[in-house]
Amino acid sequence: MKNTAFIRFHQEAGARMIPFAGYIMPVEYSGINEEHITVREKIGVFDVSHMGEFWVTGPSAFKYIQYITSNDVSVLFNGKVQYSCFPNGKGGIVDDLLVYRFNPEKYLLVVNAANIDKDWDWCVKNAEKSGLMVGKDLINASDSIAQLAIQGPLALKAMQKLTKTTVTDMEYYTFKEIEFAGISDVLFSTTGYTGAGGCEIYVKNEEGPKLWNAIFQAGEEFGIKPVGLGARDTLRLEMGYCLYGNDINDQTSPIEAGLGWITKFTDSKDFIDKELLLRQKNEGVERMLKGFVMIDRGIPRQHYEIVDADGKIIGEVTSGTMSPMLKQGIGMGYLAKGYWKIDTEIYIRIRNKDLKAKVTDLPFYKK
Repeated sequence: MKNTAFIRFHQEAGARMIPFAGYIMPVEYSGINEEHITVREKIGVFDVSHMGEFWVTGPSAFKYIQYITSNDVSVLFNGKVQYSCFPNGKGGIVDDLLVYRFNPEKYLLVVNAANIDKDWDWCVKNAEKSGLMVGKDLINASDSIAQLAIQGPLALKAMQKLTKTTVTDMEYYTFKEIEFAGISDVLFSTTGYTGAGGCEIYVKNEEGPKLWNAIFQAGEEFGIKPVGLGARDTLRLEMGYCLYGNDINDQTSPIEAGLGWITKFTDSKDFIDKELLLRQKNEGVERMLKGFVMIDRGIPRQHYEIVDADGKIIGEVTSGTMSPMLKQGIGMGYLAKGYWKIDTEIYIRIRNKDLKAKVTDLPFYKK
């Protein structure tokens, strides 16, 4: 198991640590609900150094990323971030990811921690087709980068104290390379997985402790707290964000997953699975990922059966929890055609009882 650059701080804060994606990671400090509410109302800090980072450079970089990802890279400008996915050539998803454009010949791909090796193999496999040289044009920098996500409505206000560059007016899903907390060459990105606003900050591993101390000092007056993986999951679910391994995987297509908005069918873009996914878009699919809220009292969990009023199985829960903000059971799952309309009554089979729920729009939590 690997440790991130922040392991000492997690231990000193009394975090409950668990193995996750090859790392020892904090799942909670003071409690998931308390940490969740801190992010929604103030500022929380997540160690996300376990995420993967791949550099793609050179004259073929754009063509390569345009081919292996579903979204349209041509709309990016320098300093823009894009959410996308890797189609797997069989109608499924290798992973979802972020694409950072530095210039027309320099990009950073940020991938999920549990999929780093799989994603790297996939990127390497497709590199030669686009004329990229592994180790020169395609580099796996995952083990050398530390990353903190500072999330919450007060996050940018607190972080502004640590840099002369204006960050409080940055648009969502943009980034800057700045000096921050006395550290040069910091990647400061207004991204996140919580829906609460804030930023994600990338530095070299050796700068990690300096970054942690500066952030917590700057955020002290705003009630800053460290937050673990537990609240990261409940926060993303309240926003209806997909989690790889739960809501999307190698057997789910981006069209089924409601990710048609990151699957762009333009004449100038040729990408893996384009024809198959276009056919799904035009002809429709037999199942679709939908959100639901519990009407009866109960907490939905992954793999619970979803049934209709007659007890017929119509789907399966992919993610579920008790929402800390709504105080209500919420979840997502793939539903058969005919059950997709908002307010459609469905039932979640929990401990052999069919508890009533209804289909709802996303996100669950609206500020």
